[in-house]
Amino acid sequence: MEKLHFASDYMEGAHPQVLDALVKTNNRSTPGYGDDEFCKAAKKEILRTCGCPDGEVYFLVGGTQVNAVLIDAILRPYQGVIAADTAHIAVHEAGAIEYGGHKVLVCEGEEGKLSARAVRRMIRDYVDDANREHMVMPGMVYLSQPTEYGTLYSKEELEDISAVCRDAGIPLYVDGARLAYALAAPENDVTLEDMAALTDAFYIGGTKCGLLFGEALVMTGRSKIPHFFSMIKQHGALLAKGRLLGVQFQALFQDGLYERIGMPAIENAARIKRKLRERGYELAVDSPTNQVFVTVDNALLQRLGERVEYSFMEKVDEDHTMIRLATCWSTTEEKTAELLKLF
Repeated sequence: MEKLHFASDYMEGAHPQVLDALVKTNNRSTPGYGDDEFCKAAKKEILRTCGCPDGEVYFLVGGTQVNAVLIDAILRPYQGVIAADTAHIAVHEAGAIEYGGHKVLVCEGEEGKLSARAVRRMIRDYVDDANREHMVMPGMVYLSQPTEYGTLYSKEELEDISAVCRDAGIPLYVDGARLAYALAAPENDVTLEDMAALTDAFYIGGTKCGLLFGEALVMTGRSKIPHFFSMIKQHGALLAKGRLLGVQFQALFQDGLYERIGMPAIENAARIKRKLRERGYELAVDSPTNQVFVTVDNALLQRLGERVEYSFMEKVDEDHTMIRLATCWSTTEEKTAELLKLF
């Protein structure tokens, strides 16, 4: 019997509209490296949707790749990037940022989120330190929307952090690997236009949000980097068949698909959370998006493992473990109901 897949949100293939677009254009011959009609059209539509006519869009294959290339391109050799202690670049990217020569300057977050106060304090501590010339200089701020714990930055919180960054003269960058699930959450009040207005760069995640692979890095008019295309190439991150990214993102941004593609994930995650609470389970984080963090006893964990793919988070004590259940754009009510029968 096939297991129920709730381990992550990138285990599925592509949304039918995306796959259909790839099939229809499969026999087309186009220029390489993104210099094709599909990439150009997709970039134009993304910038229009984001209300960012002066921006630039670059397509890359995966999230770690985007983070590593952009952070390395922005920072000077002696600078580091401020991030929450649970941030993806600090925990789950195998030291990719450090491998590129830059330190991740971690701040203690609250349910995955950085506060403007914490960012301001880290920058001020560096400026006020008489030994700062011997230290790693904070050179940019990294957030993710939603966070590793599925929590959301409100527009007000994003505005406050953006103001701190601009006062300090450093760029604000947002990782949007799961951005579609943030946009679909009823609690969310941050739009794509807000992201473009308040950040210097952010990426629109496709791998976890309906594409076979691919992320769209949006650089606003404030953050253009000379020769960035060459830097992507230098990092080995330039896809020769770039049109595969353009075709997918063009389909994803037709008729507002991206802004609603996350709704099934949000609706089914809400069903899971509601039922688990009703049955007395402890939810470790009140995530409003597509990730559910629940503590279960080890006997149940063993039974779940026979029928469900889930993500291990941490051992709570000798008898209990926190796991993550992740829904995605293709999660159905039927599969969710099957999952809940096991609790």
